[in-house]
Amino acid sequence: MKCAIYRSNKKDLTYLYLPEADDMSRVPDALMKLISPVERVFEFDLTPERELAQENAGEVLKQIEEQGWFLQMPQQDRPEFLC
Repeated sequence: MKCAIYRSNKKDLTYLYLPEADDMSRVPDALMKLISPVERVFEFDLTPERELAQENAGEVLKQIEEQGWFLQMPQQDRPEFLC
């Protein structure tokens, strides 16, 4: 799957993974308010076998397929509606 990664300019170490660049239509408004503004930092092919620094690629793919996005952020900063 092609994957576009966006960095939050508001929350340190917070990244939004999307299956299509610039399509944030499935990201909840509450989440966008929490992390905006965001900027695209890179794109890559995400596979279950790919090594990611802090996340399990299979879980990231699963969430993207189910909800249309994945949020990576420090555990202590995750809002209750994402847990």
